[in-house]
Amino acid sequence: MDKFLFLITLLAVWRVTHLFQAEDGPFDIIFRIRKLAGDGVFGKIMDCFYCLSIWVALLPGLYFGRDWLQKIILWLAFSGGAILLEKFSNKGTTSTNE
Repeated sequence: MDKFLFLITLLAVWRVTHLFQAEDGPFDIIFRIRKLAGDGVFGKIMDCFYCLSIWVALLPGLYFGRDWLQKIILWLAFSGGAILLEKFSNKGTTSTNE
């Protein structure tokens, strides 16, 4: 996987994770999904950026990895990178969802 593809995939993982965890989405679609998820397992996953990034990063990691070891490493790298981007983008603000 080249560096540019890794970077844009990482940005996409961060964007989708942030959308589902912290935004209402167009026409409040994401807000409605989060409300339907409630306090169950899916609702708790959507409330936690760290938890949600693991699941959002899974498909790109599996898709781009050549063998199982690389798939797992990319999966964790995409999630970890998204978490770092989230921390840098929220510098100076308090987060209650960790």
